[in-house]
Amino acid sequence: METSREMETLREDIFVHFIDLGSVRAASTKNEDGSYSIFLNTKLSVEQQEKEYLHELGHILGNDFEKDMDVDRIEHYAHLMNRN
Repeated sequence: METSREMETLREDIFVHFIDLGSVRAASTKNEDGSYSIFLNTKLSVEQQEKEYLHELGHILGNDFEKDMDVDRIEHYAHLMNRN
């Protein structure tokens, strides 16, 4: 990968957006149409963006949006499973 803009997704229903998120490194959401959006902070290096992309992708592929638990607990388990 030469630039962060060239990151590709494994699925056609995942969209990546590069925006200034302030102090937030990355975030992801499930959209109303069932697709997903991953938001990566433009202030991060390409390597940091790739790491955060994989972390957020782990939430999507791990069905974290379907789990009935708070986000702090989901993040805790994601880090325990080394999905960061």
